[in-house]
Amino acid sequence: MALDDQVIIIKKKSGHACHQGGAWKVAYADFVTALMALFIVLWLMNSSKPVQDAVGGYFRDPNGTAQKKGTQLGGAGNAGAQQKQDMNKLKEDLMRAMGKMANFQKLNKLIEMTVTPEGLQIELMEDPQGTFFENGSAEPTPVMKSLLKVLAPEAGKLPNPISIEGHTDSKPYNSSPSYGNWELSTDRANSARRLMESNGVRPQQIVQVRGYADRKLRKPSQPEDASNRRITVLIQYMPESVQPGTFSKGKLPVPAAM
Repeated sequence: MALDDQVIIIKKKSGHACHQGGAWKVAYADFVTALMALFIVLWLMNSSKPVQDAVGGYFRDPNGTAQKKGTQLGGAGNAGAQQKQDMNKLKEDLMRAMGKMANFQKLNKLIEMTVTPEGLQIELMEDPQGTFFENGSAEPTPVMKSLLKVLAPEAGKLPNPISIEGHTDSKPYNSSPSYGNWELSTDRANSARRLMESNGVRPQQIVQVRGYADRKLRKPSQPEDASNRRITVLIQYMPESVQPGTFSKGKLPVPAAM
């Protein structure tokens, strides 16, 4: 064979093996992370405002040393503890939730929410017809049941302790010698407690149930006015001595003496 006719064979190494490494894994991990972030955003958009504030507070202050938000969660479904600066916002959220009730325009004048030194006070006042309880009875009306079905789930999301008070007017209760305004006010408060516990408030969250009869009239100058007959729900501030992360779901600190 002549030198000019010699066959020259050139061998090339394939580069495919070195390109089949982990690049696709990085892309897949980015996709999964973005998908998880999307799910979290969608969940937050459908969560209550206290939950949104708590999650946002955690990312702003993970150690809970600033506004104590995001670290005082009692569980996955609990909102942060309501401090003094949060009560006005809670009031707005509760009014918005109740505003969705079909008959709220009629009830609006019978419901009063006030931010007090003790917490958010919710007063459910009677009218002469007996809107929330049957007259002279501790039996709640359908209106009362519907209202507490709205209030209780919102209050149950919080770790804050709750107290419930019952009040009557000064009209003597003559149905029985052994049953008077003291018994009626206490029984109505207990009836409200049972309704709230059956609709989202944890039993441990209720720290006080009290009946005052006519000793704390709303209108002292009109002792027999129907608005003196009322139920008061107080969502109390958390004790200032409680530090972030010191309680868990279903366990509440003992509130400060009132």
